[in-house]
Amino acid sequence: MAYSGGVPGPSQGRILVVDDEDDVRALLTTYLQMEGYDVDQAADAHSAYQALADNPPDLVLLDVMLSPDDGLEVLARVRKESGVAVILLTGKGAEADRVVGLKLGADDYVVKPFSPAEVEARISSVLRRVKPPATPTLAFDGLSIDLATREVWVAGERVTLTAKEFDLLTFMASSLRQVFSRDQLLDQVWNSSSEWQSPGTVTEHIRRLRNRIELDPDHPRWITTVRGVGYCFNP
Repeated sequence: MAYSGGVPGPSQGRILVVDDEDDVRALLTTYLQMEGYDVDQAADAHSAYQALADNPPDLVLLDVMLSPDDGLEVLARVRKESGVAVILLTGKGAEADRVVGLKLGADDYVVKPFSPAEVEARISSVLRRVKPPATPTLAFDGLSIDLATREVWVAGERVTLTAKEFDLLTFMASSLRQVFSRDQLLDQVWNSSSEWQSPGTVTEHIRRLRNRIELDPDHPRWITTVRGVGYCFNP
């Protein structure tokens, strides 16, 4: 059976922990509640499906080695019925196993053994990506980003971006002056890593994005390069 827990005050979000190990569920539930999350638990696929239907979470922590069920089969079914964020808990660290989970629609994964703090950091990162910001528009001097319609305006003229270009611009424009390495951008925007995707993907998207939003792409105003480190967005 699934059940709920929580702490007083504003919730950071509702998490469903799906794992057949009682101690893992208890550890994650206790820690996440301390961090301000509402938490539901499920020890098997049936309870997980019931919890998803009765009290939809913001994010699911799903054990890949769920017994007697296959966690990846659960993920596949969840993806057919819901767009809820999913982080896989897996004892399989091989690249092929991670790739399968990501291709099935997982938003991230954590390899066992893990620390609760690491899991919470992953949850926070994924929820930042999937939850709509409170402000529907990011507005700067000469640049406007409409988060609801996914439209971008430069000097009063609308520019067309690909979905990933828009995601990259929005992510950076939401973290003013923060420098991100290419590996960090692969993780945060592509939900990937340099282990299986070239960091050159980021470089190429930055180049294309500058060509679309910068008045002088060779001397960018918005997205600047911090040599030897990465890129940042300047308001």
